[in-house]
Amino acid sequence: MLLALKIDVDTLRGTREGVPNLVLLLRKHGADATFLFSLGPDHTGRAIKRVFRPGFFGKVRRTSVVRHYGVKTLLYGTVLPGPDIGRRAGDVMRATRDAGFEVGIHTWDHIRWQDGVATANAEWTRAEMQRACDRYTDIFGTAPLAHGAAGWQMNVHALRLTQRLGFEYCSDGRGTHPHLPVWNGELIRCPQLPTTLPTMDELIGRDGITEGNVAAHLLERTKEAAASHVYTLHAELEGMRLAPAFAQLLAGWKAQGWRLVSMRTLLETLQPLALPRCEVGPGVIEG
Repeated sequence: MLLALKIDVDTLRGTREGVPNLVLLLRKHGADATFLFSLGPDHTGRAIKRVFRPGFFGKVRRTSVVRHYGVKTLLYGTVLPGPDIGRRAGDVMRATRDAGFEVGIHTWDHIRWQDGVATANAEWTRAEMQRACDRYTDIFGTAPLAHGAAGWQMNVHALRLTQRLGFEYCSDGRGTHPHLPVWNGELIRCPQLPTTLPTMDELIGRDGITEGNVAAHLLERTKEAAASHVYTLHAELEGMRLAPAFAQLLAGWKAQGWRLVSMRTLLETLQPLALPRCEVGPGVIEG
């Protein structure tokens, strides 16, 4: 039983503080993981534009955004200029790779991608993905091989580019098992390893779930044997305030018999072109 850990890194603070904390925690528990980095400007404060989106304030209130991200991060891109994460924290990214963890691309500009890609054209999409690829190569000296979209947001142009930009696999969406994606009948020959479990911030504050018992709730989801799962965590959450809950998860998963691996280790157990073809598209995830 393989449980792959996918770590999304959204912000400068998450890169500088959350990532090193997670490296130490994962090593302590003998767990592997894949770190996906935001490589361009940190414009977290611009998320305020979502003010009229249904459910926005509910999630902000439930997940204590200010406590997790900090006031300074929430001002980046509005009152404060957005710092360039790749330029200011490339050393942390390389140190993560040098510690033996797989690294890949999350995005160039997290807020710009998450809020814009759904309706973006091919030119906009290519420019954003190429910026991320170029910066990744500048930082690591090699081309990126893995991509996990910010906010699980994609369009058909982005899916096509997962093939053309040379990614060996992606983890761009939500689902139940690895697959080759089909968008409106068009097959994309780049394997997708979707997130299969809910995230902590989708659970906390709902149905009596708190920071204190969220790990137990997630362990209920994984107590039945299965071939694999993918769990997405965030450097800004599990790498910081929610680190104690994540430590409980790691210990609990090992006790349940899961092998905690990187996304690449999961990929290596599969025959990519023999994966099932699955229709993908926009959807809503509870929480």
